[in-house]
Amino acid sequence: MTTDHPTVSHLAYRDSGVDTDEADIGLSRLVNRITQTWPPRGSLGGVQLPIGYFANVIDIGGIGLAISTDGVGSKVIIAGLMQRYDTIGIDCVAMNVNDLICVGAQPISLVDYIAVEKANAQILEAVAIGLAEGAKEAGISIAGGEIAQLEDVVQGFDLAGTAVGTVALDKILTGRHLEPGDRIIGIQSSGIHSNGLTLARKVFFKRADPLRLDHPVPGSGVTLGDELLRPTLIYVREVMEILRQVPSVKSLAHITSDGLLNLHRVEHPRAGFVIDEMPETPEIFRMIQEYGNVSVAEMFEVYNMGVGFCVVVGETDVGLVLSILEKHKRKAWVIGKVIDDPTKGVYLPRQGLVGHKKRFHPA
Repeated sequence: MTTDHPTVSHLAYRDSGVDTDEADIGLSRLVNRITQTWPPRGSLGGVQLPIGYFANVIDIGGIGLAISTDGVGSKVIIAGLMQRYDTIGIDCVAMNVNDLICVGAQPISLVDYIAVEKANAQILEAVAIGLAEGAKEAGISIAGGEIAQLEDVVQGFDLAGTAVGTVALDKILTGRHLEPGDRIIGIQSSGIHSNGLTLARKVFFKRADPLRLDHPVPGSGVTLGDELLRPTLIYVREVMEILRQVPSVKSLAHITSDGLLNLHRVEHPRAGFVIDEMPETPEIFRMIQEYGNVSVAEMFEVYNMGVGFCVVVGETDVGLVLSILEKHKRKAWVIGKVIDDPTKGVYLPRQGLVGHKKRFHPA
């Protein structure tokens, strides 16, 4: 099935107001236009990767300048409902720097863009607290930004950023050297991170008997509002140490929208991924599935399901990677392995699912 038409499993996200299929059609048309601006490979500003990877790299006189842009989506609505804005900036930094490191780049700096319906000094200061905290955690600066007052365009506010970093042109990670038997190490997420909040809000708050923000999340000791607002983890420091110390790092994947299907963005033409040791599903995802009657397939298409980042390495270096992650107080597991697969599938045998492109379907 092509991505031009949504499968039954993906209808919940579309019905919540996010039509990823239509977005993909628009993206393909956009890409066809903007790639015409690319200079010849090897010249100043030469683009090193196809559009669609986690970040791209530009040749700046022999230096690889990595660049990524992303926002926090409708998580800003949760911040508004909670009247708490001092963590949303962490998410903005995280969504950008976690993408940069996937190409092997060291993040350096970020500029932010805040679009507001009407300026509120207290809210802007609170957002800045989170941006500064995220920057400190990622080891970057925030070099500037823009505040746009757009009363006729924006309801509430929107927050996005663009981050840059550097990577040697011959060290760009794209998964081209993957081999069957390489191990997939999944690093724990802090929960929902910054993807799928539109679906979560529909499931919890746009129902006949809406849940309250102070509804307890079973077994967590926190309220639903606190859980949904929990900041996205920043994986920069531990991944940079892994890149310095582990010679067999083959690919890195930020598990955001599209979930574990992000693994097969790699350049390798025959790399498939078997995920057969997922950790226990965090309660927030169980709640979304139960309250929204969302299929298992769509849950894995939209959410990280407890794994926020993946490191793929040779089998002999698994222990070293896990020890580095433990030192950084990150919980991690060997969740699967690479296989030879010309279809580049992502296989979840315990869930009975096979994934290609942006969809999981029954095996």
